[in-house]
Amino acid sequence: MPAYHSNYNSVSDVHVINGIPLLPLVTKTRGPAPYADPSMTYDIVDETIELFRPNSFFKNFEIKGNGDRLLIYTILFISQCLNKIKATMPLGEATKALYSLAVSQVVIPADAGFPLHSMYPAVADRAEADMLRQYLLQVRQEVATRLVTVVYAGGQMEMPSKWWLCFQKRHFMGKVMN
Repeated sequence: MPAYHSNYNSVSDVHVINGIPLLPLVTKTRGPAPYADPSMTYDIVDETIELFRPNSFFKNFEIKGNGDRLLIYTILFISQCLNKIKATMPLGEATKALYSLAVSQVVIPADAGFPLHSMYPAVADRAEADMLRQYLLQVRQEVATRLVTVVYAGGQMEMPSKWWLCFQKRHFMGKVMN
């Protein structure tokens, strides 16, 4: 069974830095992401949250486009987020913990500390690296916000879903983002 790939692989009219497309986000967080069309209800963050669980079972992943590179980055970040959430952590505490994780030391795929940096092309210059770092910061903040909503069933549960926390031990391609 093949891994699930991004629907954004075929998007060609977006700016690409380090193999990562700067896709529009449905967000209120300020950053370099292009503004999403008001009718847009599904973006790369929703897609990543949806594909996280099935893709975390795969040890191999063939990159079919730039959308897959952003998908890999956000899947690794979701894994990092789930490891921050404890089984007895209430919603408010988890929201604070994930927000602080999202804004702390944004590692871009061009950095040597990124687990799969060999799968990404080099960054052209420092200005592009800074722009990518700001975009990934915006993506990380949006992932953290939406993930808390999903893991805590839209705020209906006081404790996180065990069906999400069981993926704390699973690592996409056996890699962990530090």
